[in-house]
Amino acid sequence: MKLAGKTVIVTGGASGLGEATVRRFVKHGAKAVILDLNEERANKIVDELDPNVLFTKADIESEEQVQAAIDLAIDTYGGLHFLVNCAGILGIEARRTVNRSGPHPLEDFKLTVNSYLVGTFNCIRLAAWAMSHNEPDEDGERGVIINTSSVSAFEGQIGQAGYAAAKAGVSGMTLVIARDLAGIGIRCNTIVPGLFMTPRAEQEPQAIIDQLVGHMSFPKHPAHPDKYAHMAQAIVENTAMNGENVRLDSAMRMGPK
Repeated sequence: MKLAGKTVIVTGGASGLGEATVRRFVKHGAKAVILDLNEERANKIVDELDPNVLFTKADIESEEQVQAAIDLAIDTYGGLHFLVNCAGILGIEARRTVNRSGPHPLEDFKLTVNSYLVGTFNCIRLAAWAMSHNEPDEDGERGVIINTSSVSAFEGQIGQAGYAAAKAGVSGMTLVIARDLAGIGIRCNTIVPGLFMTPRAEQEPQAIIDQLVGHMSFPKHPAHPDKYAHMAQAIVENTAMNGENVRLDSAMRMGPK
């Protein structure tokens, strides 16, 4: 499916991987709706790219708020064709399952899983329903969904039980959702990033970044977010790509810590 003349919702579109996706898709002729909680940053992007970008403040776990974003896309731009799920949370401390102070806080685990996994599925189900009402193109396609997992889904490090579980869930449901939606012409794929210079990564001490770079084969440096956006574009445009987890990680294989 071509980007030009189509509409995308990007969750987490106000920064990092999501922002890069918004910018690349708009550059190639798409309209974009940023779904994010960072109102200040999102509005700066809208001011720069207006009238091709809209912003709606929304929590991806809220059915009402996500549906409102979908309605905004359809009412303003005439349809919804792509969903790119990049939203997440910052500030959850890595904790072992058990440490000297006691067991891992259950609420932290739930918060992480709800944000990265439940929120992602909430957006998928609502966007897919909207896409199902599109007229199919010449390939019979009505829409494309792209999720974001992590190398931690496959090689999670010490203290990452919640994050690894959530991202493994995103990767695990990709093929199932692709099969669920095949009959209505909607594809579903997941990008599995390694180390990218996003706001989440920028919070880490340089020693941690250097350690992660040490797990990479080549190139041995954090990737620019546009590399993610470029892969998202390739997935949209290549109709043979469906049900896949695509690692984008410089052949990174993480150790336990």
